[in-house]
Amino acid sequence: MYSINYDEYLASSCIFARDAGRLIMTYFEGVINARNKEDNSPVTDADIAANALIVNALRGMAPHIPIVAEEDDVLAEGGYETFWLVDPLDGTRSFVRGEPEFTVNIGLIHQHKPVMGVIFVPATGILYHGQVGKGAFREGGQGQSIPIAVRTPAEDGMVVVKSRSHPSVKTTAFLETVKVKQMIAGSSSVKFCQVAEGSADIYPRFGRTMEWDTAAGHAILEAAGGRVTTAEGEPFLYGKAGYENPPFIAYGY
Repeated sequence: MYSINYDEYLASSCIFARDAGRLIMTYFEGVINARNKEDNSPVTDADIAANALIVNALRGMAPHIPIVAEEDDVLAEGGYETFWLVDPLDGTRSFVRGEPEFTVNIGLIHQHKPVMGVIFVPATGILYHGQVGKGAFREGGQGQSIPIAVRTPAEDGMVVVKSRSHPSVKTTAFLETVKVKQMIAGSSSVKFCQVAEGSADIYPRFGRTMEWDTAAGHAILEAAGGRVTTAEGEPFLYGKAGYENPPFIAYGY
């Protein structure tokens, strides 16, 4: 049985995410060639290039750990105790529109739960990372690392983050059951980070997502003291058939 060096993997994953982000920005600042995949979601040359960079880097570091990445032509069948989940460019729709909210996501799953995650925002140079049980951090463009943590919602209502590209009637119905002070629409996994750093309180998502969309953000949020559950309040687990998620709610409390 191999050992898992979480500290080494996290430090290296931060480097890989930054490298992928720099590569993505060369496409963002040029001509973006977008096309639709079979599920009608967009993909660009930047997605493919960043996917290859991260997958090759992870294989070089930990060849014994399987990788499930969004832009792989054939997804691994699953059933792994430990595996990576990679979304090389989360928020492709925003990327194509020229909006800077896209991210690079690298998460590690062990026994169906996220144990560490890295999210890099290429356009701003901000990096979020966390290891469950050891805390979560935000690094600015200069590399300074600041601990982040969730907050207790204010008495006058919660700050809610929700998807800009994927509006949902069910999300709207859920928000009628909570006291909302402010609503913030956004794209990509940054929404998890907003809850993790205490700039928002809750992120409900009833639209379709895949495990690579959520793994890194879930790990960072949990490392910061938050939690993610299914819409019914059950544990939110990974390694599901087809890697498709049920609706979920990410809480900072």
